[in-house]
Amino acid sequence: MSRIRRYNKLPTVLREDEFNEFVLPHLKKGTRGPSKKISFFKLFNYILKLMHTGCQWEQIPIDKNKDGMPEIHYTNIYNAFKFWVKHGCFDKIFEASVARLFKAGMLDTDILHGDGTCTSAKKG
Repeated sequence: MSRIRRYNKLPTVLREDEFNEFVLPHLKKGTRGPSKKISFFKLFNYILKLMHTGCQWEQIPIDKNKDGMPEIHYTNIYNAFKFWVKHGCFDKIFEASVARLFKAGMLDTDILHGDGTCTSAKKG
């Protein structure tokens, strides 16, 4: 971590150096099929954009190539997302982030807010 960058909220776009340091080591690369048309960095930022805006997959704002066509089809972004979810990449990214914050003394666990998913429902 060359430069300390503090967030008050989750980032919606990562710089390439942040991506290479925090995310790329945890992403699984496929062994079969053609190579990707765009970098994992751009794929991951498209997924962050989708998660931030809550838009539909086909509504992701995709950059155009030199011919004026989208540089990648939205289904390829979805397939990369599915692949990474299947292999637990997002869980690994989260766990590594929490571990890094804990080691740096930046993780404050004095107050934890539960979301109620484990709360039993009273019937009757």
